[in-house]
Amino acid sequence: MEEKNWLELLSSQSQAAQVLETNRYTGQYGLVLSREDAEILAQERTDVLKKERRVEFGQSMLPAIIYAFCDSPYIIQENYRDALIRLQEIFYLYKNEMLDEITDDELLEFMREQFDGVCCGDFDYLEGTCLDLFAQAIRAGYSGFQGTGGRGEFEKFDIVTRWDRELYLEVLKELVWR
Repeated sequence: MEEKNWLELLSSQSQAAQVLETNRYTGQYGLVLSREDAEILAQERTDVLKKERRVEFGQSMLPAIIYAFCDSPYIIQENYRDALIRLQEIFYLYKNEMLDEITDDELLEFMREQFDGVCCGDFDYLEGTCLDLFAQAIRAGYSGFQGTGGRGEFEKFDIVTRWDRELYLEVLKELVWR
């Protein structure tokens, strides 16, 4: 059996307690984590921090991620723990990809806006398209997000042509009235 560092064990227990505390708020959205879920999330946090070579002092970002996403229409009890694991992985990956030029709150705001908006709850699209394009812009020197807190930024970098409702209705009328 692998021997754990006492500091890591203490941190993991503290993180699990912080995560369980969020149940008071998230319960109103039908989202509740068990003690086992909280322990798994705390261990996943430790693993992703190691993987991304990051250090976190004080309170974990996980409660902030929970509060930012708990009222998303795309997160339900059945996928709650797995969604938090994935969001945590994406968050730390893109803190690195954006060279820490963006604050935690700005990144969370951007992630949530895209997740509920253009991504329609698709983690792969959030990670592989939205955040990737935004990170490229930030690494190239873009700093306009600082004035917006991360809101309304993706449209500036979105390279995908979106569906236009008015154009669709116009073409539909032409096809029907022929």
